Amino acid sequence: MAGHSKWANIKHRKAAQDARKGRLFTRLIREITVAARLGGEDHPRLRAAVERALAANIPRDTINRAVQRGQTAGNSEHLEEVIYEGYAPGGVALLVEVMTDNRNRAVAAIRHAFQRAGGSLGTDGSVAYLFRQRGWLALAADNEEDAVLEVALEAGAEDVVGNADGTWEVLSAPDRLLDVRDGLRQAGIEPRQAEVVQWPETRLSLEEAPGRRVLALINALEELEDVQNVYSNARFPEQLLAETEEEP
Repeated sequence: MAGHSKWANIKHRKAAQDARKGRLFTRLIREITVAARLGGEDHPRLRAAVERALAANIPRDTINRAVQRGQTAGNSEHLEEVIYEGYAPGGVALLVEVMTDNRNRAVAAIRHAFQRAGGSLGTDGSVAYLFRQRGWLALAADNEEDAVLEVALEAGAEDVVGNADGTWEVLSAPDRLLDVRDGLRQAGIEPRQAEVVQWPETRLSLEEAPGRRVLALINALEELEDVQNVYSNARFPEQLLAETEEEP
């Protein structure tokens, strides 16, 4: 069992910020549209996206329209998926997942955000090797260690991460995410979140000052219209994480 990644805390904070800014709705609808275009209604990515949308209280009719839009041949709203790579201040690696109908607009905005923060946008492959796509599930702190470990590994998880605040993160192969989620549910353990993420294979520990600069860049990127997700390999100081989690 790995230890104390604090990934769940960052993700939960970001999810709350997205909801307050009204961006979560748009991002989930985009994800559903693209996932529907890639596969049928039983496609794991689409099923996961629909569940996340329902959990965010997006109406079923709105979800169904997004699915239909994605499956309609000749759909004029063609969203392209792109991953941009770069370095934040202090050498922190960032992966920026984008869904856009205008790649030139997206890359110009992302490059500007990097430059303004003192970072740099890299070339393809410059930091991607530091991350691996994995299924990720976040569990509340009221779950017992033995039960989480036994059920998760039996359901096909690859690893279980315990955080300092008592929360849990379960990692799997991307195509096993829903199997692991269903196994946890059958055992009475309801994940707070379940999605496919870019998981850093190694982490770079930061002091408070550079940590604030990196978080400022991440926030700036996440505010951009075309950005879906931002992932980093930073390990932020506990005090800084506590402050950001308390922000309104």
